[in-house]
Amino acid sequence: MSDTPFGFGLPPEEPENGDEGKKKDPAGGGQGSGGQGDGPFGFGFPGMNMGMGGPGGADNPFAAMFGSMNPQDLGAAFQQLGQMLSYEGGPVNWDMAKQIARQVVAQGTPDGAKDESVGPAEKSAVQEAVRLADLWLDQVTSLPSGAGTAVAWSRAEWVEATLPAWQQLVDPVAERVGAAMGDVLPEEMQAMAGPLIGMMRSMGGAMFGQQIGQAVGVLAGEVVGSTDVGLPLGPSGKAALLPLNVAAFGKDLGVPSDEVRLYLALREAAHQRLFAHVPWLRSHLFGAVEGYARGIKVDTSKLEEAVGRLDPAQPEQLQEALQQGMFQPEDTAEQKAALARLETALALVEGWVDAVVHEAAKSRLTSADALRETLRRRRATGGPAEQTFATLIGLQLRPRRLRDAARLWASLTDARGVDGRDGLWEHPDMLPTATDLDDPDGFVHREHLDFSELDKMLGEAARGGSEGDGDRGDEGKDDTQK
Repeated sequence: MSDTPFGFGLPPEEPENGDEGKKKDPAGGGQGSGGQGDGPFGFGFPGMNMGMGGPGGADNPFAAMFGSMNPQDLGAAFQQLGQMLSYEGGPVNWDMAKQIARQVVAQGTPDGAKDESVGPAEKSAVQEAVRLADLWLDQVTSLPSGAGTAVAWSRAEWVEATLPAWQQLVDPVAERVGAAMGDVLPEEMQAMAGPLIGMMRSMGGAMFGQQIGQAVGVLAGEVVGSTDVGLPLGPSGKAALLPLNVAAFGKDLGVPSDEVRLYLALREAAHQRLFAHVPWLRSHLFGAVEGYARGIKVDTSKLEEAVGRLDPAQPEQLQEALQQGMFQPEDTAEQKAALARLETALALVEGWVDAVVHEAAKSRLTSADALRETLRRRRATGGPAEQTFATLIGLQLRPRRLRDAARLWASLTDARGVDGRDGLWEHPDMLPTATDLDDPDGFVHREHLDFSELDKMLGEAARGGSEGDGDRGDEGKDDTQK
């Protein structure tokens, strides 16, 4: 992104016949100044370069902001400002988020790789990999295939397909920020400051849209499928791989590209089985994120400071407050329990996928162990997804106990077999807890509740009670009623 007014980037110039687009003013920055590397996790909000505009720029803020811009860019900047202030939708301006994400994707990744349309050969390779992955998984899990279709996405297509899930995850926290932006004003001023509060909330929605768009755009350059973050971000029943990112992932591993593709297809297909055939899991995960978000409090001191020096000509000050993170988890037993439930759920999903995929691949792919370890480290060290949530809603999606969960699922396979292991997904109360991850052997060999048998007994008891009532006939009537 270039250093344009208000921290909002203009659409990138599309090169034609090798043309690199318009040359930027050396003082204006470009990628080396205020570019994507300025902010945390590779995306930031470049502030206005107050050195712009030549002599006198520091004394004349309008010259500083606009002095070096041509009329076309100036008009586009004002248009985006108008969009920001006129927004009247929900807590996040998702139209802006989509626009920014597409711009980031069009700019390419730091290594210079540009997005490109997926060709017929790549589509066919992905479909074949998912088909073969499902055949292998049939032999190691009792859950049937969950991939009704297999698709190969470009980065831009991944953005389009996953935005609805991001909206579901982010809106609850953004709503809290929007309310807090009005609450920081003194009560006696709030009644008189309706237009100001409305403007602040419009700006907040636009700024969240900017952050989300930038984050999703960066993430699109790294993910290899629709389930990389352990959450079902894509449409239900659609296994997806991004051929361009799959190739980048395997570039320096020394592993044949078809093995890399197949191993990643195994992981994608395994996730799809869980999300398709464990009907409560999707809502359980999204609900856990939302439950944790409800316990997040906004650091109003940062917001008050930003509002206190709010200058309509410099909304990037409020952006900086959002960017630095204003969220702190409530130190309550409920919030700690919510975090534990979320971390455990993520670990159990990732651990099951890790164990099942390893069982399917270990005798078929010579690189299975190396690929498994690479992906474990990738998830353990975090990435754009984790950093996105850590900044936007104070939440890390790192499955901290992935290895513990994988060991527990493997032990369950040995002790109870595939059906006994996968049967635990029938009800959330049957799954291991965080305490069980500390003592996997104790859980594996413990007598466990069988909810199907319990439901059966309850049903029989209910039917028996009804029949008994009918058998009593007139016993409950007195003599005058007979």
